[in-house]
Amino acid sequence: MTKNFIEELRWRGMLHDMMPGTEEQLQKETTSAYIGFDPTASSLHIGNLATIMLLKHFQLCGHKPFALVGGATGMVGDPSGKAAERAFLSEETLRYNESCIKKQLEKFLDFDCGENSAQIVNNYDWFKNIGFLEFLREAGKYITVNYMSAKDSVKKRLETGISFTEFSYQLLQGYDFYWLFKHNNVRLQMGGSDQWGNITTGTELIRRKENNNDETAEYRAFALTTPLVTKSDGTKFGKSESGNVWLDPTKTSPFQFYQFWLNCADADCPRLLRVFTLYTKEEIEALETEHAQTPHLRLMQKALAKDVTIRVHSQQDFDMAVVASDVLFGKGTLETLKSMDIATFEAVFEGVPQSKITADALKRCTNITDLVSTVTNNEIYASKGEARRAIQGNAVSLNKTKTADPNALPAFELLQNKFILVSKGKKNHLIVVE
Repeated sequence: MTKNFIEELRWRGMLHDMMPGTEEQLQKETTSAYIGFDPTASSLHIGNLATIMLLKHFQLCGHKPFALVGGATGMVGDPSGKAAERAFLSEETLRYNESCIKKQLEKFLDFDCGENSAQIVNNYDWFKNIGFLEFLREAGKYITVNYMSAKDSVKKRLETGISFTEFSYQLLQGYDFYWLFKHNNVRLQMGGSDQWGNITTGTELIRRKENNNDETAEYRAFALTTPLVTKSDGTKFGKSESGNVWLDPTKTSPFQFYQFWLNCADADCPRLLRVFTLYTKEEIEALETEHAQTPHLRLMQKALAKDVTIRVHSQQDFDMAVVASDVLFGKGTLETLKSMDIATFEAVFEGVPQSKITADALKRCTNITDLVSTVTNNEIYASKGEARRAIQGNAVSLNKTKTADPNALPAFELLQNKFILVSKGKKNHLIVVE
């Protein structure tokens, strides 16, 4: 063990609560711990990334991480933080989501580093062979309804109504911990602070089944949670204007992902750097000092966006996101536009005004002025005369190339074989040629 895991979490602000004895256990020996991820979608999002970072630091500190994909619990639905019942997903959808999430988890943990190599497990593997009566005897006998009803995740729903299915979720999660404790010597379960009730149900089940309620028993189980990440104003962190920020590049493009981090407020960056990056304490403090001296350079945001984008996606995706950002903010060239793949190109110009023109209609445009004023629906220039004067004043560019002759024929290479970018300073309009 190269570092004290608990101390690492403390300085990063990633420690919310833990059971007594947890730190002593981790200092005593290499320990196995797990975090569960239910496959309710085909991708994890940056809210999940905060708990993935728990496993990452756990492994870097010399311990053995387990990532549990909830193929069984995903069929039930966790009531934590929910005001109403979740809709059931089909088994086919759940199995597909499981495979996607496993691939994502493999990007963050080391599965070939010896004694503390990471492992992925799926609770469907042990639940699929347990009958209802057997489960009642194995788990239900040991946890009282009073105990379960006292959990926050349940109490908040008792007034509005909660099904037996979701009420029993904590018992299923508790049994996961018991099963991993028995078969893989997993001594610790971790998660977000909203999971404390579910996690401690597991420690309670282990205590009652394995240790006959003996609090001093040698083989104990432990719980640890990390704070939910919020913005400096107290609001929930992790959503963009279009919804969740996903780790899957087909749901949130690398460019959009990079831009999300780049646009974080100064006040949020110190915490986000500690939670989501692998920068050291000294590196983060140096960044904070340098940023304070030149805040307009947004050094913390750039460091944050770079680290997270490379780890979630790749160096190539990060490089492309930087190039795309230059295009969006007026610094790019024709070569820059041509170098972008179609997915990045469309992500960059997603919010840019667009109009369509057929290839035949484009051929009928008599000159650049006609193209700029008519086809863009006068969204950049109010009239053809204004467009002509702007072109003559060297204020207009087509595909990032300045055009000074208003009578020139619109002859140029289409971007991605279908687009023409008309720009006036930082104001852009995309023409789609059909």
